[in-house]
Amino acid sequence: MWEETVSVTPPYHFDKVLERLSLDPLNAVDLTARSIKVPLRTRDGKLSVITVQAKGTAIDPVFLVSGETDREEMIERIKHIFQWEQPLQPVLDHFSKTNLSALFEEHAGTPLVLEYDVYNCLMKCIIHQQLNLSFAFTLTERFVHAFGEQKDGVWCYPEPKTIAALEYQDLRELQFSMRKAEYAIDLSRMIADGALNLAELPQLSDEDIMKKLITIRGIGPWTVQNVLMFGLGRPNLFPLADIGLQNAVKRRFALEDKPSKDLMLQVSREWAPYLSYASLYLWRSIE
Repeated sequence: MWEETVSVTPPYHFDKVLERLSLDPLNAVDLTARSIKVPLRTRDGKLSVITVQAKGTAIDPVFLVSGETDREEMIERIKHIFQWEQPLQPVLDHFSKTNLSALFEEHAGTPLVLEYDVYNCLMKCIIHQQLNLSFAFTLTERFVHAFGEQKDGVWCYPEPKTIAALEYQDLRELQFSMRKAEYAIDLSRMIADGALNLAELPQLSDEDIMKKLITIRGIGPWTVQNVLMFGLGRPNLFPLADIGLQNAVKRRFALEDKPSKDLMLQVSREWAPYLSYASLYLWRSIE
């Protein structure tokens, strides 16, 4: 068993992080202990559970990270997932001069936290497509419980090879639509067969990732934008077609109707190069 104390550049509001992560029933969040257990697979596929616990405050963020094996690899992955090496003060300074200044003051120190694995992010996006959030979480939970792996009471998404070996009917039995079952299994087969190498995505530009993924059946611009944000931590994405964002913009700017694409582009013009943070904070405003 190893433990390591990690200090992070303030502001960093871990309690707001945990609050958002607790919306997903698959996340092992303890709001009282201010901690989360993170299931990660090592390079050789072994499942490891890492505990991250806040020991400091938003203005003095300190964390105790603990696990059983692969200390160096796990620490680096945790730093990446929770974006501990991406200072938030420049983001706050930028938005203090924009039409979202009040929103960023309210949620100051909220980072862009990533899904634990890019494959997890892809599966979650496919499952969540065109579903209300409540049933999307339910369906994702069924998927992970049926085909994933549990360790120390924490559930981990299945590996691509596991889903690649399924028949479409296996997912239909969980209440997947036929089309969604095809998307999830066919994509998993591409990854398991090596036709799609997720490990190369971090080295590619946003534009090249969009070109690569958009050709795959079941993956549209919304899914790619979410993968860029929550799978890879890219800072400048604003999914115009996202219904939640449209509703948040409507409420934030007291609009009578849902905003058009042109209006969304107009109000968001001054948010670059941190559009992903604007997206996150707008989602937070209606969650």
